[in-house]
Amino acid sequence: MKPVKKAVIPVAGLGTRFLPATKAMPKEMLTIVDRPVVQYAVDEALEAGIEHIVFVTGRNKSAIEDYFDIQPELVETLKASNKTKQIEELERLQLRPGAVSFTRQQLPNGLGHAVWCARDIVGDEPFAILLPDMVSFGRRGCLAGAVELYEKTGGNVVTVEECDPTETDKYGIVGKGEKVGNGFVITDMVEKPKPAVAPSNYYINGRYILQPEIFELLGTQQRGAGNEIQLTDAMKRLSDTQAFHAAPFDGQMFDCGAKDGFIKANVAFALARSDIRDLVLGPIEAMVSGQQKRSDAA
Repeated sequence: MKPVKKAVIPVAGLGTRFLPATKAMPKEMLTIVDRPVVQYAVDEALEAGIEHIVFVTGRNKSAIEDYFDIQPELVETLKASNKTKQIEELERLQLRPGAVSFTRQQLPNGLGHAVWCARDIVGDEPFAILLPDMVSFGRRGCLAGAVELYEKTGGNVVTVEECDPTETDKYGIVGKGEKVGNGFVITDMVEKPKPAVAPSNYYINGRYILQPEIFELLGTQQRGAGNEIQLTDAMKRLSDTQAFHAAPFDGQMFDCGAKDGFIKANVAFALARSDIRDLVLGPIEAMVSGQQKRSDAA
């Protein structure tokens, strides 16, 4: 069983739900408190033991490459101002030389196609996928639990959370089999099933560990929902010959590709920060209270 040392982070999406902000800025560079969304995915990957990160980019995404590059002029300016704390933070976030790669998805053909574009860099080894829009919040990152389960089971692992049983038609749902380690065997994968026929209320929340055979399947995968090459469709084909397990996440995942999820993430991460919690807690409570009073008056 090979260890998981590489991770693919797809960042080619247009971010149309955040227009007009994303007209000039990649959605992955929108900030949660003081860090771009994509930084949270990178931190989570490194925490889980990932050593090489592959970004699948698209047009107008050069800001992401610039962000993960060294900026000597900025460092010199900070040194001149004796801002050592900021310099140390930048150094801590800097990825090692050779530990990051960028490849281009020329056409918006879906998540499955984006992952397939990383095939030559990943090579013949298992790899992780982190959807950067999904930002994990908990005592540890979501991917760490998936790696922990993978080290027991091998094969393929996806992370899951429980949704409201009446809302299964919003998610990719997995069937729950026997318990294994900190997770369970996946017996089925269904895209957005109606509650009456859903195999469970566990939905895939944006973290995957997959075997390299997925690339061959993605290369021949027919277009599915949205006329795009869907990763889930190829995973279902792979499950015919390889085991899939689910690792439940014991934290909370924020969908920062949606405006409400993005705002919730900012509030949650701000309140978890000792340096700014007291600065924002009171005003947030006052705003909520004032909003409630106006609603009651109406």
